[in-house]
Amino acid sequence: MVASTIENHFAKHITAARVFSDLNLSRDLSARIIEAVIDVAFWASLRREEGKPPKISMALLHPSQSEQPLLFENRIRLTPQNLIKLAPAVEQPGIHLGIWHEEDDIYIWGTTNSIPGICFVLEVVEPGLLVIKHKRIDGFGKFVNIAILKGDEIKIVDEETSGVGDCPSLLTSLLGLPLPSSTEEGVNVLVELASSMRSHGRGGILLIVPQGSATWRNSIVQPMNYPVTPAYTVITNLMQMDLEERDTLEWQEALLDAIKVIGGFTAVDGATVITDQHELMAFGAKIARSENSVPVEQLIVTEPVVDGKATRRHPAQNGGTRHLAAAQFVHDQHDALALVASQDGHFTVFSWSNQLNLVHAHKIDILLL
Repeated sequence: MVASTIENHFAKHITAARVFSDLNLSRDLSARIIEAVIDVAFWASLRREEGKPPKISMALLHPSQSEQPLLFENRIRLTPQNLIKLAPAVEQPGIHLGIWHEEDDIYIWGTTNSIPGICFVLEVVEPGLLVIKHKRIDGFGKFVNIAILKGDEIKIVDEETSGVGDCPSLLTSLLGLPLPSSTEEGVNVLVELASSMRSHGRGGILLIVPQGSATWRNSIVQPMNYPVTPAYTVITNLMQMDLEERDTLEWQEALLDAIKVIGGFTAVDGATVITDQHELMAFGAKIARSENSVPVEQLIVTEPVVDGKATRRHPAQNGGTRHLAAAQFVHDQHDALALVASQDGHFTVFSWSNQLNLVHAHKIDILLL
């Protein structure tokens, strides 16, 4: 049901990338091969090895497209049993089983941590749950999710509108859509922060407020529990470096380390506050309704999937206390964003929609798996 859609997605993006880039790019894939790989991965996900369900990442590429691949002496046929046996070797992030095909023979040729741009990657997340994604052309940051397959439920990412026309730039970056470089640089930090928030599994709220503005403090209980003075500006300083200085592995590692620092503070009870220039202002902050405001009564909820429909809900129907607090904050502070991670892995971005004159809750779990 989904293979031809996936084939068209990769054909479109690979063709477009070849026009503007001479980088190492993925080769064309057929729906027949995509279907076969999905089928094997699904049945493998339902099995257990030594009592544990598998977590596997597979990349479709020829060995010649990888830098320093680990090659098996003999090709291994792609079957659920063989995937289960090899799964423990590729549980660490960034390691993939290399898969390729010759005519009707699909085989595992080894492992790799280097794959070409827009390379088909299929990840077995849990029993019955598969995520199809591809690597960004620049190779830095989270992969772009294309589809989520959970049992017989299929969700295809809507990369045209993200579920609504006025999606925030955060969602645009997550979907891999083109952005002006200055915007993209900032948004990518939020993408990594969102992944960091979700990964610690404790839930949390991240508020993004305008730099130099103090109005957001009207929606925070004073005095704050943990204000940061002076503001933590490591990410800001890194993003202000010249392009040549940023084009290094050391810079990328320093940026990701700084992001993990802020991501860790979101696990503390209360909200973490950063500016739109990524300066950490406070953590553990308690959100309160502004004195001159009224309780938020309604919001619009969307999910960036094909054929998704926007729904109007009362905030209490959209989640727990974190979601209600975040919705109220954005209702009072229209120029702010609120990112909410639930303990169960759900992730929502709250923004103010000028088009709808409502708080807009973007459910983006599908983009962060």
